[in-house]
Amino acid sequence: MTSHASLDHGGNAAAEPLIRLERISKSFTLPDGRALEAVRPSSLEIAAGDVFGLVGKSGAGKSTLLRLINLLERPDHGRVFIGGRELTALGKRELREARRGIGMIFQQFNLLQNANVFDNVAFPLRIHGRHTRAQIETRVRECLELVAIAEKIDSHPAQLSGGQKQRVAIARALASAPAVLLCDEPTSALDAETTAELLVTLRNINAQLGVTIVIVTHELSIVNALCRHVAVVEDGRIAERFAVNDAARLARTGLGRELARLKNDTDRPGLVNAPEAAYA
Repeated sequence: MTSHASLDHGGNAAAEPLIRLERISKSFTLPDGRALEAVRPSSLEIAAGDVFGLVGKSGAGKSTLLRLINLLERPDHGRVFIGGRELTALGKRELREARRGIGMIFQQFNLLQNANVFDNVAFPLRIHGRHTRAQIETRVRECLELVAIAEKIDSHPAQLSGGQKQRVAIARALASAPAVLLCDEPTSALDAETTAELLVTLRNINAQLGVTIVIVTHELSIVNALCRHVAVVEDGRIAERFAVNDAARLARTGLGRELARLKNDTDRPGLVNAPEAAYA
């Protein structure tokens, strides 16, 4: 497949983490006029090629934190860097170009209901206007093959299962060959079996393409099955971060200790440490 879109616009970006958040914060005004601090000043670094989980209970601020990475939500304070380039310093046109290197999938799929699978995946390529019809067709077929749904190329979303819709959404996110794939609760609308299959797909994408994956979830089994590193988000703050394999040694929060117990259970002899094991 085509190599992912370049986000390296800095001379020393190769020595830096791919994603770097510096003291970012975000608040919203509630209907009664009060301020909700969704993300309190937080810093985070994510290495290129990592699969990184943001885990927390409902309302912890993890989805807002994810959306700050590609500036779908613009931080009130702080700076966001990807590939050494400060996104928070870019104008609208430059930011649109930079976002070509950042794919995103959502929990509700966000597919065009009146378009077939081919046209849904082709959509980001067409809006950039830089590809010939033949290039678009080749790329769409590559992406659909990667997520194992090429046989549905002429189907419409209403004809697909939830898992199939999410595979189409992933193919669309990969169409522009991004360096980063942001996943906002991508399994929340799926059953356990379909979730396990989707996690295998994401793992394969990371392994085959080297795409850096950041996934928001409240399910520790998903972190255990897929992620190499994780940050626990509590009350709008990053309470701790550690390598999943080091959870037993490093975890201090309640969620972190629960992850350590789950990791210990799935690592016991006789159990398979794979996405399916988390749903056994």
